[in-house]
Amino acid sequence: MEVILKEDVANVGFRGDVVKVADGYARNFLLPRKLAMQATAANKAVIEQMKVAAARRSATEKAHAEELLAKLEPVVLSFTRKSGEHGHLFGSVTSADVATELAAQGFDIERRKIQLGDPLKSLGEFKVPIRLHREVTARVTVKVIGEAGEEAEVAEEPAAEEAKAE
Repeated sequence: MEVILKEDVANVGFRGDVVKVADGYARNFLLPRKLAMQATAANKAVIEQMKVAAARRSATEKAHAEELLAKLEPVVLSFTRKSGEHGHLFGSVTSADVATELAAQGFDIERRKIQLGDPLKSLGEFKVPIRLHREVTARVTVKVIGEAGEEAEVAEEPAAEEAKAE
């Protein structure tokens, strides 16, 4: 079935694209959620007007995303978690944790925009990408610190092993 996308849909296409998808995917997912409409002759005429409006909207969204990028780049988030003796966390730091901490600092970022492939499960400093716009990605520094100075113990371990080897 051919449909016209009203919004960006991951792995399918972008707003305004005419794409061919499986009938069931269109009927059960795209159309009920108003993410797409059927590609009829009348709808194709309407979509041209939507593309012009979408281009303007995308430009303003990109400008807003670039402003937010400038504010997010210097942000450093710190998380304190319990860890084992080799710096492996008993829990993890997930994208939901990052979103909650960003919200506490006054940034309204959806959890889905935080592109953390796997949860962070070790101590250290990480750069976490946040996709603000199709063309704009911010990188926020996330520090995972062990409770009660455990990070310092982990940093000293390699030096202790070298001393034993000598």
